[in-house]
Amino acid sequence: MFGRGRKIAPYLFISPFFIGYAIFFLYPVIQSLQLSFYRQVGLTNPPRFIGVDNYVRLVTKDDLFIKALTNTTYYALGSILIIVPLALLLALILHSPRLRFREFFRFLYFTPNITAGVVVGIIFGLVFEEQYGLINNLLLAPLGVDNVRWLREARWVMPAVILLGAWKWTGINAIYFMVGLQNIPPELKEAARVDGATRWQVFWHVTLPLLRPILAFVLTIAIIGSYNLFAEPAILVGLEGGPNNAGMTMTMYLYTRGFRELKMGYASAIGYSLAVIILVLSVIQLILIRAFRED
Repeated sequence: MFGRGRKIAPYLFISPFFIGYAIFFLYPVIQSLQLSFYRQVGLTNPPRFIGVDNYVRLVTKDDLFIKALTNTTYYALGSILIIVPLALLLALILHSPRLRFREFFRFLYFTPNITAGVVVGIIFGLVFEEQYGLINNLLLAPLGVDNVRWLREARWVMPAVILLGAWKWTGINAIYFMVGLQNIPPELKEAARVDGATRWQVFWHVTLPLLRPILAFVLTIAIIGSYNLFAEPAILVGLEGGPNNAGMTMTMYLYTRGFRELKMGYASAIGYSLAVIILVLSVIQLILIRAFRED
């Protein structure tokens, strides 16, 4: 009897996690997948099975969904092509042994990541203000550039959100890269320099290939975070997406359909479309950077 109790005890200790996981994650995920094949408006109306009509409508009839997908992809490209390279450059600077107060700068660049998205959105709403904002008055005015209507003209909304993202995420991504740089054996770089390699060649042929696991992680997190962007643009331009819906992201659109209009089946289809897009893009970028290759 005691032997059986000893075998059961470990499962009893870990059971709260699995029970909570099943109730609060697994069941909602399965239920929402099922709901995406139904038309349900409101919480009390009975759902009606419509097959894949919700998904067909998303890509053929819903212009606002296409707009939200375009805006979100715009931000994702900004994250990959601007924020990630900036983070790598910052990591290379902070990794330099010649830099004084390195630990202070590492802490300084980490602090934006612990600031709530709502707070960041409110602060940058003031930074991007047309008449009195920090960027227009302190950065652009001395250059003779007229005030930019960051949050009131459609063409400037997503660049403003990308600038916000650069402030918030460059530092934490730089810390990820610094961890990878610290794990690169200095002997490899020294051997390359002895063989006559320039700094650029050492970086391109030694440092960057050895950073591939960190790069894969940072790019994957960037894609997931970009397509789940919600709080910052919602605070900056509102849930309606600002002028011409230029700031509408997919999660904002999902929130509008699901929690404002109570179109639960349609919102579930949006959510699963978003999940598939993230999965496909993540796999593609992992293949492009050859993350699965064994060196």
